[in-house]
Amino acid sequence: MKKQMLLAAMSLALMSAYAGAAPAVATPVDKAPEALKPAAQQGQAASLASRVLSRAHYKATPLDDAMSEKIFDRYFKSLDAEKLFFVQADLDQFAGARSKLDDAIMGEKLDLPFSIYNVYQQRFNERIAYARELLKTRPDFTLDESYQYDREKADWAKSDAEVKDLWRKRVKNDWLRLKLAGKDDKAIRETLDKRYENYLSRSRKLNSEDVFQIFMNAYAMSIEPHTNYLGPRASDNFDIQMRLSLEGIGAVLQTRDEYTVIREIVAGSPAGMSGKLKVGDRIMAVGQNESGPLTDVLGWRIDDVVQQIRGAKDSTVRLQVLPADAGPDGKPVTIALVRKKISMEEQSAKKTIMEVRDGGVKRRIGVISLPTFYMDFEARRKGDKDYKSATRDVARLLGELKKDKVDNVLLDLRNNGGGSLTEAVELTGLFIDRGPVVQQRSADGKVEVESDTLPGLAWDGPVGVLINRGSASASEIVAAALQDYGRGIIIGEPSFGKGTVQTLLNLDRFAQADKARLGELKMTIAQFFRINGGTTQLRGVTPDIKLPTIADAENFGESSYDNALPYTVIKPAVYIPAGEVKDIVPLLQKRYEARVAKDKDFQYLVDDINYVKKQRKENLISLNEVARRKEREQQEQRAKLREARLAAAPSPDDPILVPDPKEALNKAVSAKPAGAKAAKQAAAVKGTSRTDDGLQGDERSLAAELEAEKAAKNAKDVLLNEAVHILADEVGLLKTDTRLASRVLPYTPDR
Repeated sequence: MKKQMLLAAMSLALMSAYAGAAPAVATPVDKAPEALKPAAQQGQAASLASRVLSRAHYKATPLDDAMSEKIFDRYFKSLDAEKLFFVQADLDQFAGARSKLDDAIMGEKLDLPFSIYNVYQQRFNERIAYARELLKTRPDFTLDESYQYDREKADWAKSDAEVKDLWRKRVKNDWLRLKLAGKDDKAIRETLDKRYENYLSRSRKLNSEDVFQIFMNAYAMSIEPHTNYLGPRASDNFDIQMRLSLEGIGAVLQTRDEYTVIREIVAGSPAGMSGKLKVGDRIMAVGQNESGPLTDVLGWRIDDVVQQIRGAKDSTVRLQVLPADAGPDGKPVTIALVRKKISMEEQSAKKTIMEVRDGGVKRRIGVISLPTFYMDFEARRKGDKDYKSATRDVARLLGELKKDKVDNVLLDLRNNGGGSLTEAVELTGLFIDRGPVVQQRSADGKVEVESDTLPGLAWDGPVGVLINRGSASASEIVAAALQDYGRGIIIGEPSFGKGTVQTLLNLDRFAQADKARLGELKMTIAQFFRINGGTTQLRGVTPDIKLPTIADAENFGESSYDNALPYTVIKPAVYIPAGEVKDIVPLLQKRYEARVAKDKDFQYLVDDINYVKKQRKENLISLNEVARRKEREQQEQRAKLREARLAAAPSPDDPILVPDPKEALNKAVSAKPAGAKAAKQAAAVKGTSRTDDGLQGDERSLAAELEAEKAAKNAKDVLLNEAVHILADEVGLLKTDTRLASRVLPYTPDR
């Protein structure tokens, strides 16, 4: 089966627990690393990739001097996106290379891009050393100056003095944030010095494979934004993400102070079932099998450690662990675990039921959250009846929601960056009774129609789809198809705008050596079009009912790329609309506007969005303490207003989460939070600003970090609540107007 992917922002690096690489010894922080050099097989991989990309890509582009110049510019930007390390003289130093990178790739001699990287590493070390030197003095916060925190579109610094001034302001801003959060000078110096030291430590752990992948992606993405090179590690991680499973012990890991720390334990996994591991435990060494030697992993990259822990199902791994409550000189313990297949359930489709009051009745809305369009391609190819599939999971959840007698279903595709094309088509088929779903046009202009061929609907009631700017590709196919069929109401903000299809091509198939691992190309091979002939490319899917736009469309989305494919249209496919949702949208829009005008949480969210937009536009932050304190006081006042709102009794109109009997809850979910404590646990409204503590994630205690994530997860989701209200309104209108219902709902024999 061809692995066709429709991906926008799908990360290639999974959560740290699921990464992998060959083990490497960390370089001490106080010792400069040796210059990195390309491996012979990387030259081979680059040459093979260039032949494929210049001939088989949807936008086939010759690798010539013109492309070399594009690669040159993108490579420098990839290394130093915020323009804080290189100066213009560094680019000028390599000016002669602007038209020679094509020769380096085709000639399998990559010394030139590695030389550029080694200069970057030198500049990185110099800038961080300067930042640490600045900590010996105290900044003057009485000056009236500002710091530009987003420099992606800025010019390169003209001189060393100019870039040093940028770093002076950056350090000053870091210091001021901590000062405003209540830290004294001594604590600030210690925090920032450790932070900058960690920057060096992480940078020095980069290896040849990392550099090669950065360079090759500069090449691939110079052709088109969604074409990528995946090194062997990234390729393995991508497969894991698509099948949502791996073989290991079931522990999510994180690097903290050179330790590999257990951040989360998956329920039912070997780590969980053993009862011997706890969150916060530090892994000191790893051994293979029952008696293999223990390898010290202190200071290792997280993915190197994970590669040692991951292994074949039913094999044994031994961990030497320093318990969470033990000091640095505590006694480690050794724990043996048998690896098993681990399902990444946090990325699977999930359902909840939300109940809304509509006058004297209650409307039950089933919400299905789908983070990605996953499929275990290999298991499906082998005929495994239980292969992992987004469509199969959603079909099962729809069956459960039918039994739960919900009135409407909301498919939450927010931040779903795509996945399998097959899954997008088959999942759409759960809501329509056969017919075309999406059209594909290949590079030769041939158009193929991908259709749902199975009769019947898994859900024949009303349906809505919630999208945002992070909804891309496969998400856009589903939303666009349901919109074109008149089958569902699309709610949210305009989607990403990615209308291209990718396939994975393993470069090993072209290698002469049997054991070569050259990586893969994720390459654009087609453009997809809606069944109405339009495309989501650049423009995305426009919602029927628009919610406030949170994302920065100028810097996020297909239209933010300088080389995205253009918008175009083709001939519509032949299809029969299933309903006329447009007839009910004006009625729902009117109710929506009236409701949110009175909803304080919604208005708070709108205020915060406008505030963030204003900050983005200004792109400057004051480094004057008096001005910043005033700004902080305003932020704290905003936070207090929101806390007061959450501490008060919620509106009786707020949707209530219906407890799932399977969760065996000890008590029913109450509509009333238990005072201020519950309000704080609920954090604030999702998307609103929070008080800045000046710290980065790994500078907080693990317990505090996990608690903050839990609070954010449990925070009131204003946009989801409003989408639920809209679907509840739809139910009420359809139940009271049979003629409207006959136009909106799909025809089925029993209706």
